[in-house]
Amino acid sequence: MTEAPQRRPGFGMPVPGRPEPGPDRSTEQDGDRPPGPGPDGARDQDDLLPPDATVNLAAERKAAGIDEILEALDRELVGLAPIKQRIREIAALLLVDHVRARFGLAATRPSLHMCFTGAPGTGKTTVALRMAELLHRVGYLDRGHLVAVTRDDLVGQYVGHTAPKTKEVLKRAMGGVLFIDEAYYLYRADNERDYGQESIEILLQVMENQRDKIVVILAGYKDRMDTFFASNPGMSSRIAHHLDFPEYSLDELAEIAQLMLTEVRYRLSAEAEQTLLDYLGRRMQQPRFANARSVRNALERARLRHASRLLAEPDRAWNKDDLMRLEPADLLASRVFSQSEDEPPED
Repeated sequence: MTEAPQRRPGFGMPVPGRPEPGPDRSTEQDGDRPPGPGPDGARDQDDLLPPDATVNLAAERKAAGIDEILEALDRELVGLAPIKQRIREIAALLLVDHVRARFGLAATRPSLHMCFTGAPGTGKTTVALRMAELLHRVGYLDRGHLVAVTRDDLVGQYVGHTAPKTKEVLKRAMGGVLFIDEAYYLYRADNERDYGQESIEILLQVMENQRDKIVVILAGYKDRMDTFFASNPGMSSRIAHHLDFPEYSLDELAEIAQLMLTEVRYRLSAEAEQTLLDYLGRRMQQPRFANARSVRNALERARLRHASRLLAEPDRAWNKDDLMRLEPADLLASRVFSQSEDEPPED
């Protein structure tokens, strides 16, 4: 596993199995992390505030940069009000714990292992990225990076292969967040020779004994994650927060499309806006619809058609607006508008 390449705004996705550093976080050292209590919440006596001291929580919040992260979530993700509210609550708890520690009011560190359930493209990875940054800002994690993996990164194919793979991933994720997508694939009850259970047992030990050094987020479809937890009660008992990500409405998907286009300096003509709504309404009813990912794929294809359309008229001069504006033709060429029910969907 190597460092992930820089993502393009709005269209890039983290590469499974690779660390996903945020701005200026990939080179942070332990000495660069924000001040905070030790793993057990304790502080040196010299650092404690006197009993009659007062603190301004708004100032503490600003100093930690919490508002920057919450504002970034609002910019990056449409909707998801319950998810954002839970993140605000977690941020508030950790900030208050941080201030309490300054008065010598040590408390047990809360367990923050999580499960994100929902369909693809509903923002789970983006929230995990911001959660990692938030936990670093308030001093809960040393580095605050994200390592996104799947079963293939954790489970080996022969005896003695799984433990080294899982431990290597955990080593890379220490000080940050380990995001395991489609985590239910770790357990295959129908295969007695499967090695996924070995990986689960290693994860359980680390989640319990080193929760001050790593946060594990499991992700996947809700019904499959429910089955996974029923088969692995030890894992279920270690998950403190279950967040269900709803699928986006048509209007929310259209808003997501506008945000993505703005980030890459494109726009839709008035006619193309209506065409996009028609496209999204059709695509939502087809198999393997993936919410924001399908929107991203549709816009990528529209950009390809837009470029081909401009180049098809070599003698014509194009201005700046022409280079930015998508027209209905750039969307209508999609097979979504013409395919039969037995054809695979295409964005």
